[in-house]
Order: sequence, then C-alpha cells, then structure tokens
Amino acid sequence: MKKWSIGHPDAALVEAMHNGSDLSPLCCAVLVSQGCLNLTDANAFMGCRELSDPSQICDMKEAAALLNAAVDEGKKICIYGDYDCDGVVSVTILYSYLHEIGADVTWRIPERSEGYGLNQQAVREMHENGIQMIVTVDNGISAVEEAKLIKDLGMELIITDHHQAGEVLPDALAIVDAHRSENYSPYRYYCGAGIALLLVAAMNDGDTQMAMEQFGDLAAIATVADVVPLTGENRFLVQRGLEYLENTERPGLRALRKVSGLEEKPLNSTNIAFTIAPRLNAAGRLQSPRLAVELLLEEDEQKAMELAEKIHHINAERKEKENQILQESMKQVEENPEMLFDRVLVFSGKDWHSGVIGIVASRLEEQYGKPCFMISIHDGFGHGSARSFGDFHVFKALTACGAVLEKFGGHPAAGGFTLKEEKIPEFKTLLQAYAKENHPDMPFMEVQAVCALRPDFMFPEAVQSLEQLAPFGAENPEPVFLAENVLVQDIRATANHDHTRMTVRMQGQNYTAMYFGKAPEETGISAGQYCHMIVRLNVNTYNGRTSVTMYVQDVRPAGILQTKMLGAVQTYEKYRRHEELPESYYKGMIPERRELEEVYKAVTQTPVTSEALAAPMMLKNINYCKLLIALDIFTELGLMQKNYRTGEVFRIPPKQKVNIEDSAILTELRSLAGM
Repeated sequence: MKKWSIGHPDAALVEAMHNGSDLSPLCCAVLVSQGCLNLTDANAFMGCRELSDPSQICDMKEAAALLNAAVDEGKKICIYGDYDCDGVVSVTILYSYLHEIGADVTWRIPERSEGYGLNQQAVREMHENGIQMIVTVDNGISAVEEAKLIKDLGMELIITDHHQAGEVLPDALAIVDAHRSENYSPYRYYCGAGIALLLVAAMNDGDTQMAMEQFGDLAAIATVADVVPLTGENRFLVQRGLEYLENTERPGLRALRKVSGLEEKPLNSTNIAFTIAPRLNAAGRLQSPRLAVELLLEEDEQKAMELAEKIHHINAERKEKENQILQESMKQVEENPEMLFDRVLVFSGKDWHSGVIGIVASRLEEQYGKPCFMISIHDGFGHGSARSFGDFHVFKALTACGAVLEKFGGHPAAGGFTLKEEKIPEFKTLLQAYAKENHPDMPFMEVQAVCALRPDFMFPEAVQSLEQLAPFGAENPEPVFLAENVLVQDIRATANHDHTRMTVRMQGQNYTAMYFGKAPEETGISAGQYCHMIVRLNVNTYNGRTSVTMYVQDVRPAGILQTKMLGAVQTYEKYRRHEELPESYYKGMIPERRELEEVYKAVTQTPVTSEALAAPMMLKNINYCKLLIALDIFTELGLMQKNYRTGEVFRIPPKQKVNIEDSAILTELRSLAGM
C-alpha cells in the first residue's frame, strides 16, 4: 500500500496568481503546491530563457583554452565517456564538434563489463594508441589513481563531469564540474551532456546559442534520461532542445524515432524518458554502447536505419530478459512468501543479466513498496543492483554491509555492489539488521497529489493549459490529482487484456478512466463501487469530440482510513517477522469467531485484494491488521489461497471439515497475548 499525500494549495494564493497572469487556475494550483507562492516565484521557475555564461563554471575557461590549443597543435585527443545514455550523448556532442573543427580526435566508451569510468587498462591502451590528451565526459571526478597513471605516462587529462566531487580531486589540467565547491556558476545541476554542450560554447567565446543550435537536440535527450532536475537552465535546455529535436537533421535520431513508433507523435519529455532513452541505454546494457554512439554519429540514412533497427531489437531483448528475471523473482516469492515481510527485499539468481537487474529492482520496488536489492550470481561472485525511496539510504545500507562486500557505490536511491557468492546469506542478515536499527518503521512509497479535483479543473482547456508547465521530469513531475468518491459504472479489459478501461462518474459528470498495466481483476475494484483515485489528466479527441480522460496511477476503495491502515501494515509485518510487540497489540490482533465469519463470507472464489476488503471490514469494526490475520488463518487451514504475485486471495472449497481452533496462528497469538 502506498501513502497518499494530498496537497491543499492556498486558495487565496492560487487566485492571486491567476488574476495577475495568463496562467489557468489549474496551473496556479500546481505551482503553489510546488512552493511558488507568488508571480515572482513562478517566473523564477518558468522564466529561464537562456543558458548562463559557461565561463562561470570552475575550470571551464581553462578547459576550453587547452582544447583549442590541442586542436591547433594537432594533438591526438580521445573523448572518454560512460555506457549510459548521458555518457553516449556526451561523447557524441564533444567528438562531433572537435571532428568538425578539424581535430585529430577519437572516442572511447567502456563496456559495462569494464565498470564505470576510467580504468587503468583503458588508460594504457589509449597510451599505446598514441593518445596525447584524454577528455572525460560524464565521468572522471573520482578517477584519482587513473589520473596519476595518465600523468606518469606523459598524457594530459581534462575532466568534465557532473557527479559530486570527493575529498581528493584527480590531478588534471582542468576539472570542469559545477558541483565543485569552487564553482560560482548560477546553476549546478546539468547532466554530463549539458556540461559537454557548455564546453563547446566556451570554446566559441561562450556562444551558447550556437551550441544549442548544433547540439540542443542531443542534450535534451540526455538531460531527461539522466533524471537531473528539470528546473532553471535544464528546463530551458529541454524546452528548446525538444524544438530542435522535432526538426533534427541527424539521420540516427530520425531513424530511432521511426523504429520507436514516434514518427507521427509530438516529442515530449515523457516519450523521451520511456521510449528513446531506454533504447539508447539498451545497447550498453546488453551489447555495446558503441552501437548507440555510432547511431548518433551516422550520416547515411540507410545505415542509420539499420543501426536503429538493431538497437530496437536489442531493446526488445532487454525487455525479454527483464521479464525472465521478474518471473524467476516471482517464483522465489511463491516458494518463500515470508520474504515479503522483510524490511528490505533481496532476490538472487544464477546468471541474471547484470545490465538489467537494476530495472527489475525498480519494478519489484514499485510492486511491493519496499527497497529492493537484486544479485546476479556468476562464477562465484554476486553482482548487485539496489533501488530505494524515502529516507532508506542505499549507500549507507551498503556501507553498513561493507565487511562482506568486495566493492560498492551509490547514492540514496540506488547503488551497485559486488560480493562473493558464499557471502550472500551474511549480506542479507547485515542488510536486514541495518534496516531494523535505522528504520524501526520502514518508509512507505509515497504518491504526492497536487490537490483534489474540482469541476472547473475538468475542462479540456484547463487540462491543456498544464503544458505551460512542461517539460516534466525530476523536481517538476507531471502533476497528479485526487479524484474523490468516484463511482465506477463500467470496468472492462482492453483488447489485449493488459490494461483496464473504466467509465466513472465524478461530481455529476461521466469520464473515461484508463488504468495501464493492470487487468480489471488486478485493480481491486468492480462496477458499482465507490473509490478514490490518483490520476493524471489528458485531453483526447475522438470523432471530433474533445474530452478529458483520467489516467489512473493508484486506486483504493472509498472508506479506507489511511493512517490506521499504514499503522496496521507495520504492526502486522512486525508480527510476521517475529519481532516483539506489546502484549496489548497481540490482543487487538486476534479475530473473534464472529469476525472470522465476516471475513470468510466476504471472500468468494473470485480473487480479491485485502485492500478491497478493508473498507467493508472497517464498517464492521474489523481493523486491517485483524483482517490480514484472519486471511492468514484461512490460508493456513486450506480454506483460502493467496496469489503472492497479485496480492489477491480467494476461497477454496473445503475438502473436509475444518476446526478453526486447529490454527497454529491463532494458538500462537493467544499465547503471546497471555490468554
């Protein structure tokens, strides 16, 4: 269950902003909810119209001068990137520009098997190939040992990066990173490609307009893909870059757009994030990131299409591998459902593709609402990827487990690690111990809605006005809203049965509501039911009629008391983990016979989620923890069965007479309660 946080933007502030601007009340509500309390704040958020002078970034002047001199002197230069989308695009930008001005330049990107950033083997190979100057993009800020080797071998090093600097900086001729403490630029949150674009501008006396015209299309893709804040200059970069992208002259981008099914659709940050970027990333995940660079550099239309189709097929293969790992993970849950009560979920499997386990970790995190660590075991070692949310800090958790790890790295929301296979059980123990010590109550995944929908928000013109706030992404998410007390009039599956289409009635009007990724039986709702929904809004035109459609992000039956349910979940899971609770808690968890009968009657042979049962049981004074215990008792006695993949439970016809008093769960609870 996710925690819903519903905003209540101050009505007076919303009205004042609306009266003083051409912004719609809906846009104003979103801005106020994001902390823009007046038109000055709103203008600061939306009003960036140019990139700042790149020379204000520390070492940018020096890097530009050194590169210009290297070009003039004919030095052999290598642009060294990273294997993700940002690294691929960064290499493409800087290599393309240097090549165009006649530099003796080449490029290199490590394979995923080499690991992130510079490595000593790559440095030695570049030296053997006669490279005189290495310029990093999207990496290098932590390459202290590699920088020393580069200097010892007589090569020069320029670092351009956007990651946080450590206490010790590499020994380089210039280190361009807006996060350095010595930096005085007005904006710090560029991705690697943004820094590369600004370096191109700095090499041309700070001409950011020229740099944007040449490389804004590429930089927009990387900025969205790398999930850096879409605020300030990044917001402008993506807005303007999308305009250039619509009319790009790059055969590789046009081919990629075509194979992705976006040829006839307007490009925005959403389809870049979910369609374009995953394909560029897929090359490095499953084969080689070189393919993505070659695609972006290709000038021949036919060859570009061949490369785009190859990458498109690699992306399809990536999806297959993800689903395979997901299915194997689900099987582990079915074989050991108790693992779902752990504070942190840990899955491991033989020869899972290390390039996709991070994506699967995100999917499982979303499904079960818990931090997730995935480990692929190969040749006696486990290679792991972790995803988290809230205040559960992945890097701190890995640090606490450092004694059993060969290496690790990361940040609050994600991380990677390596350990010996035989150390995996100890790692799991240490990880759960860290979680228990630092998070007695684990955080819930949170959905933040702007506010409850009002009738005047539901006109096509109002919804279309939200485009004024685009592009959407990190720190400027596409707004979602609370649709309260929605009556589901009709619910049915789409043609492929992967999605759900509903006709709902809200505030006296009928609307279409789409729930992607879930079949009707997986939604926990049915026709005739009142529910609350978290939705985003869209305008659709069909047969000349324009209407507002709601796209459901989460749903729950009306009548659920969130605070009580979240507390009940925490108590229930602590019990299932055999953690000690106050004696009074156990007494409140034991269902009476009448309550067991009510729960049994509420569950039929049609699968239903426990959340769907929560509201009607609350009306009968059966709290959610007690409901979950009752379902466990019936499952234990063979009267019900639970699908741990969907969280649904359904009744099984009894084969023989069953005595509730035979339940081990009931006996244990009574003992713990001192009864």
